[in-house]
Amino acid sequence: MIAYIKGTVAEVLEDRVILEAGNMGYNIFMPMGAVEHLLHKGQEVKIHTYLNVKEEALQLFGFLTRDDLNTFKLLLGVNGIGPKAALGILSGLTADELRFAVLADDVKTISRAPGIGKKTAQKLILELKDKFNIQEALEMKAEHTQTVSGEETDLTDVKKEAIEALTALGYSGADALRAVKKVELAPDMSVETLLKQALKNMF
Repeated sequence: MIAYIKGTVAEVLEDRVILEAGNMGYNIFMPMGAVEHLLHKGQEVKIHTYLNVKEEALQLFGFLTRDDLNTFKLLLGVNGIGPKAALGILSGLTADELRFAVLADDVKTISRAPGIGKKTAQKLILELKDKFNIQEALEMKAEHTQTVSGEETDLTDVKKEAIEALTALGYSGADALRAVKKVELAPDMSVETLLKQALKNMF
């Protein structure tokens, strides 16, 4: 019904923001752990929204990227995951981290999200695993890195091979991704060099 809202941040609260648009103030629940440092009062922002219809209320859930919104919708498709639980997961994990955790069967990482126990994490992995693939996950991560840094990168294949090598050694996908991200990459860096430096970040 409402794809997105463009407006001015009127207030940043513990679990939501109040966005002023068209002389109206919208209460929008957001993954505040992930976005509170990005939003401030008076800021002009575009928030992608999901309208949750309940018997007693209409609730707006919002995200700064369409990818986060799409991931939120995927989480809602998991049996037993409601809007608040899905929001909690995206407060503790980025969409990129969630994808890698699901692909790597990383129950421990997903269980760190507020209100998500081991059984729920296992169910989430089971139901979402066929909706993600490693190539897409790496491409999305590279796209997000480029968006943040404004720099082009041709290192997707090198990153992919290093992450796959680390997961083959028994490390979780999320830990492998974090270790690779800590390495200062050079355009001519080999997979072997990247892997050696990433392994140092595992300890």
